[in-house]
Amino acid sequence: MRRFIQIYPTDGERLKRQLCIASHNCGVGVVLDGNNFHVPDFMPSAKKYEFIAGLEKYSDFAGELLQLQTFHDEQKDWLLGYLSYEVKNQLEDLESSHPDRIELPELYFFVPRYLIVNYEGKWEIGFLEDVDSEESVREYLADIDQLEETEYDIPDVKLNHQVSHKEYLEAIEKVLWHIQRGDIYELNYCMEFFAQDVHLSPQLVYQRLKEISPTPFSAYMKLHDKFLMCASPERYLKKCGTKVISQPIKGTSPRDKNPIIDNANKAYLINSEKEQAENIMIADLVRNDLSRIATRGSVQPEELCGIYSFRQVHQMISTISAQLPSDFHWVDAIKATFPMGSMTGAPKISAMQLIEKYEKSKRGLYSGAVGYVTPDGDFDFNVVIRSVLYNQKKSCLSYMVGGAITNQSDAQKEYDECLLKASAIMKVFKIEE
Repeated sequence: MRRFIQIYPTDGERLKRQLCIASHNCGVGVVLDGNNFHVPDFMPSAKKYEFIAGLEKYSDFAGELLQLQTFHDEQKDWLLGYLSYEVKNQLEDLESSHPDRIELPELYFFVPRYLIVNYEGKWEIGFLEDVDSEESVREYLADIDQLEETEYDIPDVKLNHQVSHKEYLEAIEKVLWHIQRGDIYELNYCMEFFAQDVHLSPQLVYQRLKEISPTPFSAYMKLHDKFLMCASPERYLKKCGTKVISQPIKGTSPRDKNPIIDNANKAYLINSEKEQAENIMIADLVRNDLSRIATRGSVQPEELCGIYSFRQVHQMISTISAQLPSDFHWVDAIKATFPMGSMTGAPKISAMQLIEKYEKSKRGLYSGAVGYVTPDGDFDFNVVIRSVLYNQKKSCLSYMVGGAITNQSDAQKEYDECLLKASAIMKVFKIEE
């Protein structure tokens, strides 16, 4: 049984950094950080978790999504982990044959031995009473408090473009042909940047990424010799009781140090018919997905085309909510909505088939989801974007960027938007192209 005790760190931000350092000595660790952002979730009764960290595996699961339901029912405890984009192949008649350079499992969740949470200004640590005592837990925290932070030593990185500028433009023209033909209405096309012979400290890269681009759904994950460093601004799906919400992002404009230019960029996003059309198209897709499992008449928009400003970009975010029947399992909500529409397109299955045809790399964890599940089956998952993936054993690094292609898209402008989205990651490293 898990027991929680309150803790009183003198510096919460320092504790967050030390927990990332502590994960280096764990086989498995996940850190989820909201970075003090306020993105309304329209769930007033829900606990607002600002930070969650799970360290050291007590038990774990890697396999089929349908079997994850049984695992959670047996454990009756918190789960932390991820769903990769490739879980789509378990849900639909789809495949992925492109190269996978990071080699993470399709799906992985674990019950943490130690669970550190911060909500409503309160810090707590949860531990398993049949494994640890309160005294041993406090000794563990005292050891973490002694961990020393090191100076940043992030290497230069030479990038390999898996899609050249010319190939990108050609691929977008082909996608536009499918749109004009009526095969799809929208498709999220992504491209990979890859680097080899890279030796780095993942937790330091994550801290640097957070400094450059603090976001409400950032995540750090260590799964043995494989790492995720994520600065995501997007929520995939949250469940509290019988209510679920999805908050797709579509629509991006750059920030600028000049407040006049910055406000003009924000005004462009507010008034752009193209950006609004993209956002509403994906919001409709989410409504359709949720309607498959929601109680009749409960699917509704809480907010359409809301504008939110982050360090690097302004974003357009919609919020769609629904009520689930009381007898539905939380996995049912994942099955009905994954992968998220903002990273696929519409219609979803046709878009995913064309993604496989025209993209050059297997997405893997990119455009998947990382998050937590409570013992009661409440959960919150992000969308894995603006992220670095690293295979320490193979000394290789990967990150992907993408954007929504619609009938109004201009291929060169879409390419420029992809580079804008990648700018935070490029600033982490001294890029040589």
